[in-house]
Amino acid sequence: MTKQSPSASTSRRSLLTAALAAPVAAVGVPLVTAAPAAAADPADGCQTVVDWTDIIPAAGVTPNATAPIQARVIRLAGTEFLQFRGTLTCNFTADGTLGTLPATIQPPKLTRGIVPRNNSYGINAVRVEANTARAIKVYGPQASNPVTWMQLDSFSSVMR
Repeated sequence: MTKQSPSASTSRRSLLTAALAAPVAAVGVPLVTAAPAAAADPADGCQTVVDWTDIIPAAGVTPNATAPIQARVIRLAGTEFLQFRGTLTCNFTADGTLGTLPATIQPPKLTRGIVPRNNSYGINAVRVEANTARAIKVYGPQASNPVTWMQLDSFSSVMR
């Protein structure tokens, strides 16, 4: 077994330094001052189509004062996504209506996702759908296992 000399081995630090130096050498500007690629061509980056707007809650749905229920539409690589955020309290004992999307957001098709809810009997998620009439529906609650709160932050679904 022969031992390599320190100059013959390649350390992780030297590889990282070389990897970071290569783009600077290629373009002649430090990475810190270089403009992001998305700034030059916004069609390739993430764009906000409709900014965060309040969802109109249905009767019996109470948005959290510090985390209101809102919706937005973003475009990422040419695909539009409907996203929700916020927390609410409720008492769903059957499928029902959570609220209505703002007039600025009109899904062209049914879009659905899963969001966290109060953990009861090991069930900790509920299905949420937004339809073409802008209604936001909740599916899965039961009288024996009511949904008492939901967090909408994880909802992101392809809209078009």
